[in-house]
Amino acid sequence: MSFPTRQVSRTIRNASGFTTARCNFPRCLLTATPTQRLCSTRTSKQLRLRDPSSLPSMASRNQQIRLLSVDSQGEWTAPDTSSRPVAVLGGGVLGRRIASSWVAAGYEVILCDLNEQQRNAAIHYIEHSREEYAKITKNERDHAKFSTTDDMKSAVQNAWLVVEALPEKLDLKISMMGQLDQHAPKDCILASNSSSYKSRLMLDKVDEKRRLRVCNMHYYMPPGNNVVELMTCGQTHGDVLEFLRSKLEDAGMTPAVARKESTGFIFNRLWAAVKRETLLIMAEGVSEPKEIDKLFMTMFSNSPVGPCGMMDAVGLDTVAFIEDNYIQERHLDATARDWLQKNFIDKGKLGAKSGKGGLYPPGETTKGSKDEGGHHDNLAAPRLYFLDIGMGSNIKDLRKSMTSGSVMTASADGSNVRELVGGQSLPDGIDVSISAGKLFWTNMGKSPSENNGSVMAANLDGSNVQTIIPEGKVHTPKQIKIDHDNKKLYFCDREGLRIHRCDFDGGNHEIILQTGDYTTSDIEDQKKWCVGIAVDPKAGKFYWTQKGGSKAGQGRIFRANIQTPSGETASSRSDIELLFDKLPEPIDLEYEQDSKTLYWTDRGEYPLGNTLNSAHVGGGDLKVNLLARHFHEAIGLKIDEVNKHIYITDLGGTVYRFKMDGSEKKKIYETDGAYSGIALAHLG
Repeated sequence: MSFPTRQVSRTIRNASGFTTARCNFPRCLLTATPTQRLCSTRTSKQLRLRDPSSLPSMASRNQQIRLLSVDSQGEWTAPDTSSRPVAVLGGGVLGRRIASSWVAAGYEVILCDLNEQQRNAAIHYIEHSREEYAKITKNERDHAKFSTTDDMKSAVQNAWLVVEALPEKLDLKISMMGQLDQHAPKDCILASNSSSYKSRLMLDKVDEKRRLRVCNMHYYMPPGNNVVELMTCGQTHGDVLEFLRSKLEDAGMTPAVARKESTGFIFNRLWAAVKRETLLIMAEGVSEPKEIDKLFMTMFSNSPVGPCGMMDAVGLDTVAFIEDNYIQERHLDATARDWLQKNFIDKGKLGAKSGKGGLYPPGETTKGSKDEGGHHDNLAAPRLYFLDIGMGSNIKDLRKSMTSGSVMTASADGSNVRELVGGQSLPDGIDVSISAGKLFWTNMGKSPSENNGSVMAANLDGSNVQTIIPEGKVHTPKQIKIDHDNKKLYFCDREGLRIHRCDFDGGNHEIILQTGDYTTSDIEDQKKWCVGIAVDPKAGKFYWTQKGGSKAGQGRIFRANIQTPSGETASSRSDIELLFDKLPEPIDLEYEQDSKTLYWTDRGEYPLGNTLNSAHVGGGDLKVNLLARHFHEAIGLKIDEVNKHIYITDLGGTVYRFKMDGSEKKKIYETDGAYSGIALAHLG
């Protein structure tokens, strides 16, 4: 089968900048192409002599000859892209975005990362970002196959392109380029995504012949910013960059080719100057971040973000690292970098990713609505997971309401909402482990009065649904919480009058607290019903709520040791502390480690019920603080430690977001559903 092609004509210039030949080569309009052979016919051409003073210096000419050396490179055979994958090394913020852009354009991708959590996060990111990346190619392509591995050799063994997106450590990049030279096919192109290092610095262990196929290929931040800058390693064959330019255009990117080696490529040199002056303005006390960004976005009306917000989103440590490269290479003044280092980086204030903020307070670079302007692809925003119990007006057939529950997911701005798992029996609590690649949730069962609850697990994309605690082993499971340090699940059992603990696969299932015997009349005493739970592994404590009767003002919150006292049982333990009583009706709990603060939702009677509350539990007086109110049966609760936000769900079908003090209430998502538990994960 043949594919339509068009002739792309380009002019080749020699080292002095004069035209030497015109080369025509076919550029395929589809990705499934046979092997392409790009033949550059080089012919000599008489040069008209000019005044020698008007010609480039000999040193300049020699440098350009070394950079491009077109006439000495001869023919170049392009790799077959029709049946071979793109390999991406590194599953971090940019690595997973690079992979997503190729997958959306129809190119198979294998992503390699040694860290299982990074691989899981990359899979999750690509799966949940499909719609955004499909827009880049105008929804005209089918997504290609995507896979991950921790084995570099298998990832690159048949690749036509390898994109190195590893941490900015030169020794690591030199070593990796040497390994790629040994294990990648001879016609494979090796591209570094580094924004800080020229690829020439990575060639120590790369064979001379391979260097013709090595270059920089620096992505900015797709899908919001699709610019990709290409740059020679000093020996890159000129047609390699043109070939990559055509492939990037085919993938919906906006490529640009630096004419010669340049630290910072093209745009980053402009941006570096903006960042440097912005930092100096603040270092000299002339202005502050909000004012600077406001002026910037007013002057450049199409910009959704100013330089301060952008630096926070990228990471202030990254900003300082890049600036240091300019200082070393160009002997620039270090005032801006030193001010940033002293006032922010040394204090752990690295920007949006750090949880301590940066130029802005934590959370300022995270959108609360899809209608808000974003900061550099909303990098630090979490992915949300929440449960619809199946009792809202969105359920049309009430006969199926007891099995109409679902596990939902959405972006933190309320967009990209979709169902991961359906057909659940009154799901109530949920948590997520990126390192394990798993979602865990509880089902209260078809009839909460019966002993038919269960605990479930699934992959992050909702596949491979498994029952890890079956019916009969748990009565009415409620909030579930992961102890990430010890890889344990904790969950309350309301009518079962117990708190359970188990491994991620359901093994080592044990009862750690029991308030009564559910086979007796104890089951009717709602003061014994355990509902919400929080865990503090560092202090060896866990907290739980016993809600009391509906709207009865009988709610209590307790604390005990994770380790049951020696010789005692779940029903006889002596280490239980009553922290709060006579609460309206406390439900779900969250514990914030840094401030030693407990947070909880309460669905009791107004005005103290249907509220968000907090209390410091690290010593001193125990005082309840009412942070926010007026919910519709408040249930789910989750703290975003990075952005210092609180997320809440209620049975009225709304997902809310607040600051940690309960201010700035925002409705993230609102439907006719009935939402119970909520969890989140940071995918980057």
